[in-house]
Order: sequence, then C-alpha cells, then structure tokens
Amino acid sequence: MKLCGISVRIIPLGAFARFNLGFALGLTLLSLTGCAWTNTSNSTSHSTSNSESANAFKNKINSAERAPLKVLIVDGQNNHYIWPKSTAMMKAFLEESGQFSVDVYRTQYTWRGEKLIEQYPANDDRAHETVTEAKTDPTFAPEFSKYDVVVSNFGWKAAPWPEATKRSFEQYMQNGGGFVSVHAANNAFPQWLEYNKMIGIGGWGGRNQKDGPYIYYNDSGELKRDMSAGQGGGHGYVHPFDVQVRKGSHPIMQGLPETWEHSDDELYNRLRGPAGNLTVLATAFDDKKHNGFGRHEPVLMTVNYHHGRVFHTTLGHGENVYADPMFITVFTNGVAWAAGAKRTEQAQNK
Repeated sequence: MKLCGISVRIIPLGAFARFNLGFALGLTLLSLTGCAWTNTSNSTSHSTSNSESANAFKNKINSAERAPLKVLIVDGQNNHYIWPKSTAMMKAFLEESGQFSVDVYRTQYTWRGEKLIEQYPANDDRAHETVTEAKTDPTFAPEFSKYDVVVSNFGWKAAPWPEATKRSFEQYMQNGGGFVSVHAANNAFPQWLEYNKMIGIGGWGGRNQKDGPYIYYNDSGELKRDMSAGQGGGHGYVHPFDVQVRKGSHPIMQGLPETWEHSDDELYNRLRGPAGNLTVLATAFDDKKHNGFGRHEPVLMTVNYHHGRVFHTTLGHGENVYADPMFITVFTNGVAWAAGAKRTEQAQNK
C-alpha cells in the first residue's frame, strides 16, 4: 500500500511485532502528514456546575508549551473479548506520540475480556470482579471534568451507567468536553437518548426507524438520510477494505491520502440514529461479496453536541487494527481534535 506517496509492504508478523511496526509506521506517518497539534484546551473548564456551562469551553490558552492533552479511556464491558488489550494499545500509541497523557477507568464488574483483564490491568486503584452477565456498576463515577477527552471502549450489551454518572457526562459534553466512540461503543446504551445524540448513529440493541435515519453515501456520491424501516446495525465477514475520504479539508483528515487499504476488520453497515450535526469524514464500500449490504457506509465521523466535540470511528474489531499505522494516525488526529487541540500552522501548510 502507499502512505503519503511512500510504498509500504506489510509483511506477516506476530502480534507483538505487528504492534511495534504499527507504532513505528504510525508515528512516522504522523510526522509526514504534519500531524502536530497545539493544546488549546483547558480541562478544568468542563465543570459540571450550571454556573460555568455555556462559555466555559472557550477558556483556551494558545500555547505550544502546554502540558499533554489529558485522555481518559473508560471500559470494562464489551462483547469483543480483546477490549483490555485494545485499551492498552490505544493508551500506548497515544502516549508514544508525545501529545497525550492517558488514564484508564474500568467498571467494577467486568464482562468478557477473560485472561486479558489480568494481563492488561487498568491501574485505576479500583477493585474489579469478572461477571458472566454485564451489570451496572453503582460505583462507576469517573471525574470527567479532569480530562480534555473521554474515549469509550465499551460495547454491545454493556450495562447502563448509573443515572448520576450519565448526567455528569452529559454536562461535561454540553460544557465543551471531548468524546471518542471506538467500534462497538456505538452498540452500547441504546436507551440513553443523549448518548445516541453524541455518537450520531449506532447499531444493535433494538435500534430501528424510531431512532433516526440510516446514513450512507450512494454510488453517485450523495449523502443519504434514509428513514426506511429496518434494524440498525450489521456487518459482513471480516476482510480488508478501502477507506475513502469524504471531507479531506477537515483537520482530522488533512494530509491523508484520498483512499487507503484498511486492515482486516468488521465493516459496520445500516447504522442509524439521531444524526444531528453529524459530518461523515470517510466511508467504505460494503461489498455484497463479503456478505455486505452494497452501500458506502460511514467509518469516520464527527458530531457537534452542544459545545462538545465527538469523533466516531466504527473501526477496531481486532488487535491487528490497533497496530495499523493508518488507524493509529487517524485515531490520534481524532482524539486530538475531540480534545479541542488545533493543528499548528506547520501542520496545516504541509
């Protein structure tokens, strides 16, 4: 494949070697695309008090000397058993970029994950207990306002958060916080209206026409908002596929190729939801020969939720994806953008 005009041959390797190679290529690509971001955020501005709401997010300091962006990854319940490792991989490559400091906050009751939970602990000073069915953790109460951006690695059938925690997260986002939805995080919490407004579109969990339109591109390059009846969510076989940029001018996408081949992954189709203030950054064709639906499905999106910013990627089924250099590059861009960082002039002019 080609990355920014450079031909790269991917050689079959073990998981650890692939991850190291992905690190190296991803970080190289970050520099080639000029992916330098200036921390203009002020994490203390995301107060949950009403008196500091609407204008708090504007209190930004434009200084390249600011501390790294503060990231919180929340996880603990996901139908994809690799979630403890994918959390560790995201934390590792974000911190390796030198732009972020990353904490992990995990539910007390963990579902799936198996032995990987022990191999990749959260180190959040909380007790954890593996359960056979996901259930709500009444102690789950991250301090969202301490962070510039929250990354969700929850998934299908994750138990609802406590009501107070849901309200706290909504306030954080309404006040200008950042959120990143990764892969199956758009399967989670189908009954939580504000969450569905944040992610824009999602799948499974009983989502259907009552939740909003299907969003996809047709073969003529037109963005469709389709209110036809039907379930939300599906995917064909795991396979490699091409990602096509739709909004190359967006800061997350600047400097990237118009298309690239993505690693073997699930390509979600028929996602639907409120889709308010949603921008599709990139799509992939869901080919029927892979048991797909035959449409150009969104894989990278942003959503403006009140004063908050959301980056939504449907990619990320297996560990190979988290070692993919293009995934690392785009994901790092998305996290920085959601955190409120701005691309430097040097980055913009490359």
